[in-house]
Amino acid sequence: MTVYEIGVNRLTIAAIQEIIQSKQTIALSAAATERIIKCRNYLYEKLSRTEEPIYGINTGFGYLQNVKVEADKLTQLQHNLLLSHACGTGEEVPKSIIRLMLLLKIQSLSYGHSAIALATVQRLIDFYNLDILPVVYTQGSLGASGDLAPLAHLALPLIGEGEVWYKGDKLSTAHLYLKLDWKALTLQSKEGLALINGTQFMSAYGVHCLLKSRHLLDWADAIAAIAIDAFDCRMDPFLNLSHVIRPHKGQLQTAENIKNWLQGSELIMQAGKQTQDPYSFRCVPQVHGASKDSIHYIQSVFETEINSVTDNPNVFPDEDLIISAGNFHGQPLALTLDFLCIALAEIGSISERRTFQLISGTKGLPPFLIKNAGLNSGLMITQYTAASIASENKQLCTPASVDSIVSSNGQEDHVSMGANAATKCLRVVENVERILAIELITATQALELRRPLKSSPKIEALLGNFRKVVSFNDADRLLANDIKSAVQFMNRAQPN
Repeated sequence: MTVYEIGVNRLTIAAIQEIIQSKQTIALSAAATERIIKCRNYLYEKLSRTEEPIYGINTGFGYLQNVKVEADKLTQLQHNLLLSHACGTGEEVPKSIIRLMLLLKIQSLSYGHSAIALATVQRLIDFYNLDILPVVYTQGSLGASGDLAPLAHLALPLIGEGEVWYKGDKLSTAHLYLKLDWKALTLQSKEGLALINGTQFMSAYGVHCLLKSRHLLDWADAIAAIAIDAFDCRMDPFLNLSHVIRPHKGQLQTAENIKNWLQGSELIMQAGKQTQDPYSFRCVPQVHGASKDSIHYIQSVFETEINSVTDNPNVFPDEDLIISAGNFHGQPLALTLDFLCIALAEIGSISERRTFQLISGTKGLPPFLIKNAGLNSGLMITQYTAASIASENKQLCTPASVDSIVSSNGQEDHVSMGANAATKCLRVVENVERILAIELITATQALELRRPLKSSPKIEALLGNFRKVVSFNDADRLLANDIKSAVQFMNRAQPN
């Protein structure tokens, strides 16, 4: 099995995808190990020669920053921190995102500015490699003083508290440790704060949503191409000449993708087409392309974040400085997560409009794409479903990042709300997936009503595979099953 070494290369979205898909284990590089040990030793030495207050290390937290804690209570201070801050509630975070939280927390700690003990990082690595996933909840973070509540739940099993998922079962950490013959860790000065300060909840959601977004954008182009052919559209809007005079990268790429999907289609080459097609077909390069360009920028922000140190205070052994600052503040992520919601919602919005056009009974297609319309309702209500979901996405696009609320007795007086932006972004992603699945059902149904004419070899091959899971709709049937099957079909592979 391949091992990914933390601290050798910059972590990218593509690298994370490879780690996930190939089920790589992770390990600290020699350089990362050296940095972690050096920083921890520095803090030991620092505390042995000074009694001055250092935030979160020998003081209370937040509003309690001025309360000095005695040296013999520093271990208890960090233990209490995890217990008191594990105030998460709501739904459980999906396991795939918890796994990313572990990976990103380890990455951030590897830079040697957090004064974490090597044994603590190694235990987090053991969790990741053995697929021991702490139970974390979606609600509780303001996205400013780090993702305190969710990260506290992520760290609780280190001290023998909380619950975990292990081999398909949810069990107490105490029970897990008995099974594995492990002992709970005793956290040293600063360690609890290093574990719960940080943006790894927001970051993990963002990385997960970006990975899903890249997949969905590929499907959006493929499904749009099927719809374009099935609606008897013109090829002109996808010719290169129009796009090189407005050369947005995403627009150029999308137009090329649509052309490739339609190459060799009998339908697209038919004569007698109307002069212009509706915008939802004609403007696919401009709309899909704008979302792609937006997501490219959003990815750059997240790749900076996941290669950063985001706890507080930051420890600099070479400079003999411990700096209390604000790297935990999630504003860069809150803004871009809101942006990602908007970019993806537009993919769903234009997809729903194409579905509406396809069932409208124009361009020689029967109403609702069904024989004996009236006796059969066909795909009438799938469009209702798509419209409902598209409308929900518009509501979810209300930005979280413009909100703030005062906490910790006024000490934490501006927060990002990035965690709320993160959780609603995942809802938008999943909604867009369902809208596209409905368009896939609709477009393939319309395409087969154009027989005996055929689409391109690529589209016909995709249609053949799709028909193995969702058959042509001859008469009314339970369409919820078709939508579920279409989503599963899209999840299994990239369109090609």
